[in-house]
Amino acid sequence: MMRIEIICTGDEVLTGKIVNTNFSYISQKLEDVGLSVRWETTVGDDRESLLRALRLAGERADAVIVNGGLGPTVDDLSQEVAAQAARVELVLNDEWLTRMEEFFRRRSRVMPPNNRKQAMLPATAEVIDNPIGTACGFALDIGQARFFFTPGVPRELHRMLEEQIIPRLLAKSGMQTAIVLKRFHSYGLGESHVDALLRGVEELVPDGSVKLGFRAHYPQLETKLTVRGTDTEDTRRKLAPVEREVRKRLGNFILSEDDATLEGVVLAGLASRQGSLSIVETFTSGAIAARLAHLPGADKVFCRGVVARALGEVCAAVGLEGASATGELTRETAEAVARAARRQTGATHALAVLIDLDEGADRIDLGGTICLAIATEHEVASRRSRILGGREWVRLGAVEMGLDCLRRYLQNLPVYERIDFEKA
Repeated sequence: MMRIEIICTGDEVLTGKIVNTNFSYISQKLEDVGLSVRWETTVGDDRESLLRALRLAGERADAVIVNGGLGPTVDDLSQEVAAQAARVELVLNDEWLTRMEEFFRRRSRVMPPNNRKQAMLPATAEVIDNPIGTACGFALDIGQARFFFTPGVPRELHRMLEEQIIPRLLAKSGMQTAIVLKRFHSYGLGESHVDALLRGVEELVPDGSVKLGFRAHYPQLETKLTVRGTDTEDTRRKLAPVEREVRKRLGNFILSEDDATLEGVVLAGLASRQGSLSIVETFTSGAIAARLAHLPGADKVFCRGVVARALGEVCAAVGLEGASATGELTRETAEAVARAARRQTGATHALAVLIDLDEGADRIDLGGTICLAIATEHEVASRRSRILGGREWVRLGAVEMGLDCLRRYLQNLPVYERIDFEKA
């Protein structure tokens, strides 16, 4: 198996001033196509440290992705140090210089002199195109490894990685390059539960070309199927029976697939029936409305969002001034709020997500009670649940639960459901 290393550069990454999301993105994308990362190195903006890191990686890895250090400023060192590590000259790439000048010209700007530095590349480098930025990616050999240098700007990195670097790595590895990645997004089942429910699905394709994987990003769980084949038709044929089995076993807990989002599914469900929605939420900082209101087409669906912390303020906002704001939060309270919000706004649907936090300092055993309700002109559906794990855990879980229950309601599914593993 090909040995891959990722080197991330920059003082801001090394000191923790910014979270290194680029590493996790690169590693995840490689894993999705069956390429595993063996080492990860983080280096500051220091020539000697970066030179040592490049030479060490060139001794132990087959392929190395270097992220960052391709900018125009004095602390961007990747081109210069790469040339030193490869023992070649740094030369001006006239073609990339022309590309940069045109990049600025199209934006009615004059290219600053220091941007010329971005066109200085090691003499033996292979240019890797960056169609949306001025940082030229490049590849060259250092030691026994093929190095791929990428910009630190995430959107530039993402495009370069997916369109150019991953295909090169797959070709270098000798692996089958026809790959299909199928993703299922679920809520309400833990990773270990789903792993147990899906035991044996890979064996539906006996040649071992289907790999099952998971990525937990609370409150959702992503289940992935990576399928290899001789061509696209072969991969689709292998995927079909496994895909059907995953849908069968996870059932209603699958909230969306591939690039579809939960909020997109909800918005589409409302739009398909020419519906509209009002939302009432407490303790969420308006996160449920924020997930929906900015989407294309939301202007025709989203009516109003009410955000408050105190139950009394919520009741007043929806015209329930006489309602009691004391005592235990109940499903009946949420139902009354949802009904009132729907009447007040004229929406076809109203979602109320009300949260009562446990008393005390924030800690992992702190929890919250969530009472939610979905009201229409003719009926109301509600649910009461508990979430433990601290304030932020409760907030994130309540937002996801509210949207998922609305998704279930719109799809004529039970608002609350469990899978009994022993009977699954």
